[in-house]
Amino acid sequence: MNRPHSFEPVVLLNEVFPGHTNALNTLFGGHLMSIMDTSAGMVASKFAHREFVTISVDALKFRKPAFQGDIIRTTAKVVWTSPRTAGIHVTSCRMSRSEWQGEEICSGFFFMVAIDESMNAIEIPQFEPKTDEEKELWNQAKSAREAMK
Repeated sequence: MNRPHSFEPVVLLNEVFPGHTNALNTLFGGHLMSIMDTSAGMVASKFAHREFVTISVDALKFRKPAFQGDIIRTTAKVVWTSPRTAGIHVTSCRMSRSEWQGEEICSGFFFMVAIDESMNAIEIPQFEPKTDEEKELWNQAKSAREAMK
């Protein structure tokens, strides 16, 4: 099996526009989930050089709202693997244009399966946690995945 191509996270920046907000002028949760899902797919592809589809999402934790005009910084990184699945930890933070300090608004695990051109699951390189932080995220992702079965 090939080795992973990249361990680097993917970081996306998005602005909250009026069409992304509800009557309270806060970002729709579904729009944020779409951003997070996109970043998870990108980092999985970057890691394995394969096409991926989402198979499950752990309970996302929406901590705070984001408002129209905020910048959303979403960071995704591979933290767990099985033979065909990548577990991605995704965190989104809101930032104002005046300060650019990230305040976490949502986090969770996205699980992506690698597929071939016929949409059949295929094997991926494996992630091996080394640091204490990587081991902790590995265990959290593994527990989340097992709870979904």
